[in-house]
Amino acid sequence: MALALYTPGLGYYANASRKFGQLPSSGSDFVTAPEMSPLFGQTLAMQVADAMQATNTHEIWEFGAGSGALAVQLLDALGGKVSKYTIVELSASLRDRQRAKLAEHSAMGARVQWVSELPERIEGIVVGNEVLDAMPVKLIARVDGKWRERGVGLVNDSLTWIDRPTDLRPPIDIEGTHDYLTEIHPQAEAFIRTLGDRLTRGAAFFIDYGFGEREYYHPQRHMGTLMCHRGHMADGDPLADVGLKDITAHVDFTQLAVAAGEAGLQTLGYATQGRFLINCGIVPLLAQAPLAERIAAQRLVAEHEMGELFKVIAFHRGDFWDAPGFREGDRTHTL
Repeated sequence: MALALYTPGLGYYANASRKFGQLPSSGSDFVTAPEMSPLFGQTLAMQVADAMQATNTHEIWEFGAGSGALAVQLLDALGGKVSKYTIVELSASLRDRQRAKLAEHSAMGARVQWVSELPERIEGIVVGNEVLDAMPVKLIARVDGKWRERGVGLVNDSLTWIDRPTDLRPPIDIEGTHDYLTEIHPQAEAFIRTLGDRLTRGAAFFIDYGFGEREYYHPQRHMGTLMCHRGHMADGDPLADVGLKDITAHVDFTQLAVAAGEAGLQTLGYATQGRFLINCGIVPLLAQAPLAERIAAQRLVAEHEMGELFKVIAFHRGDFWDAPGFREGDRTHTL
């Protein structure tokens, strides 16, 4: 999965193809919340401003900034409250697109900057929208009662699945004896631990699709969550058209919270995206928006669209505060 997504010049996130857009006719493969409506970033900005005040910080760090749309929305909404906006981006092609989109803000001295890896020390508010789902996972399969790691091999010059015995297991026991395929997320968990080690003051907000571990590893979810996206269509075959489509897996938010705790971070809150945005004031923004924009933005909160499947989880270092995004509907107790 790492090779398919990140090999320089060849991997999906390292090549020049267009990823983000509203419709297949644009040559894009999927749409994320900031491209769907500017109200997403405007609403998130309310929580970011609150977090900056609560932690006495003035910088924002965004991981995997995609098209740069969220960065523009946050900077437009927060204005002079942000002293520096740093984008951590592995993809050279995406960095170029982000620079073009943020040209106006970048012209303001060194306010916007790019880095390709985590610094040794971070102070500020960390934001990541749909970045955790693109971190490589390990596939494990219980077949005939025995667990195996599922990898990729060559047979007659064709890519194929190859299983081998493993000591890897899901974080909780899977009820039943039926065959079962799932994912574990060591890279995402390691990322959160590293972030926890280096975040000396501030908070981190991650928005993505996924579940707590009891739902993630439910006995009925026996085919896992690994999916591919191309041309605004989904398929379940990551061995086809390698490098030409996105490969993702849902996020296990419980294990992220565990990893954060191991690194000394506390969980500030965990809520559905819909509830989080409503708490942060998207409803009055919707009421003032033009009809077309209102229709698009409603997808962000509707339960049958992004409102329920997408979650927001936040971690912090320092004293707990009553963050507005989690004042109603906080689900931390379900992790």
